[in-house]
Amino acid sequence: MKSIFSRIIDRELPAQVIYEDERCIAIHDIHPVARVHALLIPKKPILRLSEAESGDQELLGYLLLVAKSVATKLGIADTGFRVIINNGKDAGEGVPHLHLHLLGGETLGWKQGGSN
Repeated sequence: MKSIFSRIIDRELPAQVIYEDERCIAIHDIHPVARVHALLIPKKPILRLSEAESGDQELLGYLLLVAKSVATKLGIADTGFRVIINNGKDAGEGVPHLHLHLLGGETLGWKQGGSN
C-alpha cells in the first residue's frame, strides 16, 4: 500500500507544492506546528532514517540543501529555521515515508532534558 506521500508524489492526492524536482517534492504541511511548516519528501520511498542505506547518502545530503533553498524561498533563511526528521513511533513519526519537517517564521521553543 502506498503512503500518503507517495500518493501526493503521484498526484493522486492534492498538495500545496512549494518545490519539486526529479528527486524530491516540498509541500506545505496541512497541520502546521509553526507559522511556516513545510515537508520535504524524497521521491524514493525510504521508510524512515533508520532504514536508509549507504546508497542513500547523496539523497539525504541533497534533501538538506533543498531545505536551505526552500527556507530561502519561504523567507525564513535569514531569521532561522529548524529541520526535523522523526524516526519511529516514540519520535512522533506519523507517515512511514522518510520526510523532513522545515519549521520557522517565528521563535521556536526547545525543551531540553538532562544535562548538556
